[in-house]
Amino acid sequence: YQVGIEESDPFIVKFYRPERWSAEQVYEEHQLFFEMVEQELPVVPPLTDANGESLFSFQGFLFALFPRQGGHAPEFDNDANLLVLGRYLGRMHRIGQVRPFAHRPAIDVNTYGHTAVDLIRERYIPAEYRESYELLTEQLLSALNTIFTQLDTVRTLRVHGDCHAGNILWRNDNPHFVDFDDARMGPAIQDIWMLLSGDRQRQTVQLDTIIEGYEQFCDIDLQELRLIEPLRTLRMLHYAAWIGSRWDDPAFPVAFPWFNTTQYWGEHILQLREQLAALHEPPLTI
Repeated sequence: YQVGIEESDPFIVKFYRPERWSAEQVYEEHQLFFEMVEQELPVVPPLTDANGESLFSFQGFLFALFPRQGGHAPEFDNDANLLVLGRYLGRMHRIGQVRPFAHRPAIDVNTYGHTAVDLIRERYIPAEYRESYELLTEQLLSALNTIFTQLDTVRTLRVHGDCHAGNILWRNDNPHFVDFDDARMGPAIQDIWMLLSGDRQRQTVQLDTIIEGYEQFCDIDLQELRLIEPLRTLRMLHYAAWIGSRWDDPAFPVAFPWFNTTQYWGEHILQLREQLAALHEPPLTI
């Protein structure tokens, strides 16, 4: 929510939904912000009071204050912008690998896959789609488990977790990263794959450009390219479960009126079938 202040710039107040994150988990998110600010990275951190506190409570609701940040969406068809994004992501990940999160969960097949599928299957899938959904998700989770097991040596670090165009503001020729609400332990490629678009050839060029900038500040294990489609699949499963887990919140049916309709579940299953095929295709290479 934006809050106006007389003779001053307005604030953005962010309320944390009950049971979404604990205070310890939110503090870890804020700490990552502050570590990045120390290294002069263009992030939009929470404001602090005279005692250095960044998290506050009102009637049981946790909240934080952020400065309002202007900017426009980045142009991903501009290779120069992708090179800059890669450099800043490399700098962010150098900080992200300094220490792990102690309280925030990881991006993995269990939390983003099995837990998500269990919730959707038990509470939302219509009877006419249940058999298809159960068979399909069983195949998906089996494939995902196999891929992640084969790559169990991939390093995890503190990643943004939701690094797409909507969470990047372009201003003064530089990106400003916002909304670290989904920050978790995960592979570096998690913050890169959502920046890719277009056909396979175009994505390969984009990926090569981003990693060129990235590796000026941080190394990346190219084995992680094998995780792009698995991570996309997990995001799809997790996103449906994220909405479903909060469907009792009156704001969610208003914000997502298409969710939990027969048409939505039919399209969701079709998309998951496409992902099952994608999991067996050769990964992008550079």
